[in-house]
Amino acid sequence: MTKRSLGIFALFIIDTLTIFMVLQGAIFLRKDVLPRFHEFPVYPHESFTFFWWVFPVWLFFLAYEGLYSKRFSFWDEVKMLWKVIFFATLATFSILYLGKVGERVSRTVLVLMGIISIPVFPAVRLNAKKFLIFVGLLKSKVLILGAGKTGELIFNALKRDKNLGLNVVGFLDDDPAKIGGRIGGVKIHAGVDKAHKYIGRCGIEDIVIAMPGCEKNKFISLVNRLQHKARNIILIPDLFGITVLGTNLQHFFQEQAIGLEVKNNLAQPANILIKKVFDLFVSVILLIFLAVPMMIIAALIKISSPGPVIYSQERRGKNDRPFKCYKFRTMFSDAEERLDSLLQSSEETRNEWKHNWKLRNDPRITKIGRFLRRTSLDELPQIFNVLKGEMSLVGPRPVTKREIDAYYREQAKLCFGVLPGITGLWQVSGRNNTGYDYRVVLDSWYVRNWNLWLDIVILFRTIRVVFNGEGVY
Repeated sequence: MTKRSLGIFALFIIDTLTIFMVLQGAIFLRKDVLPRFHEFPVYPHESFTFFWWVFPVWLFFLAYEGLYSKRFSFWDEVKMLWKVIFFATLATFSILYLGKVGERVSRTVLVLMGIISIPVFPAVRLNAKKFLIFVGLLKSKVLILGAGKTGELIFNALKRDKNLGLNVVGFLDDDPAKIGGRIGGVKIHAGVDKAHKYIGRCGIEDIVIAMPGCEKNKFISLVNRLQHKARNIILIPDLFGITVLGTNLQHFFQEQAIGLEVKNNLAQPANILIKKVFDLFVSVILLIFLAVPMMIIAALIKISSPGPVIYSQERRGKNDRPFKCYKFRTMFSDAEERLDSLLQSSEETRNEWKHNWKLRNDPRITKIGRFLRRTSLDELPQIFNVLKGEMSLVGPRPVTKREIDAYYREQAKLCFGVLPGITGLWQVSGRNNTGYDYRVVLDSWYVRNWNLWLDIVILFRTIRVVFNGEGVY
């Protein structure tokens, strides 16, 4: 048995134990906790042994979705696991209905099992995978062909997402200037055409071809020669900057060609409605949970310095419509005068302001304001902008007319054809540590690649960034 096969078997056992743990938790809640709050009917078969048929159903969907055969990035695996939970729960109810045994089985147990699994299953499985990758059972050796800018970009991507389990052990390149050098501590070797020798000699399982400038015939010959020697080949085409999420691959078999179908997701009425409903639903839930903390923050602002609690500034929204963007006040009332004085007295400050439109050591900010900014709590009142339909939970940054004219230029129509967001891709990609031009790139990428799962991922990553205080000043 190979290391990978052993790792997959270990993952299968861990999944089975997780299903058992979740099922036992659901049975415990149904039998010992919920009856204290509400009267439930008593079923004679409310035990683990009666629900044995749940295991093959759940394990079937895990296998069907490729969770034992494919490699997924961290967030893609979370999405697939939630998909499995939904369909497995749906399937168990279908079995009860078709078997006409619904009245003899506690359906509450099956519902609770699905609910408990949403946080538990990803947490257990992803941490188990992390351990199995660490000990080498699910780790694969990768050879990157091409040590240029594209090769380095892919190396950094694979290194960042450890859930893929792809360990780059070397580069191959034909450029004499690169041979013998290193990228991230990994050596660059000579001879792209020698890749097949490394596969057998070094136990290489996956090949990444990152040579967008390679001549066509050489590229095709290389792929065809390596296809049956390596387990997987990842091709990196010279298509950086185009839409990638939701892009479909079209096959033209007779012509031996492929095509990429790129959709404008946010131009479809159904997607616009889905995003709107998601924004309103989540905003109402957030407002219910955050009402008391927001009142406490308002009281602290009022006590700490004179001036209004809420600060509003005109920003540009969808289709360049102006609106008042709400925030908790974090600055002194004479903030503009302080800024003008500072910009006139310091060239270094002027350059920082021009580059970021923010100052690292901003004297205009109050003590409570500095805390609110560090935790991003100052942006909580923008929930009301979402409820008013002026903003979205996730979207491009709400900016001023001056910023649009200075930085967005030809990207303005794209970025502001949708509602601006409380959070967005730039906030989870370095935040204030990124230059303004890069923020524009991130905003335009978000609009081109939107789907609901991307919004969910950004919201989860925003929570992590806020708690870690990454890139805030």
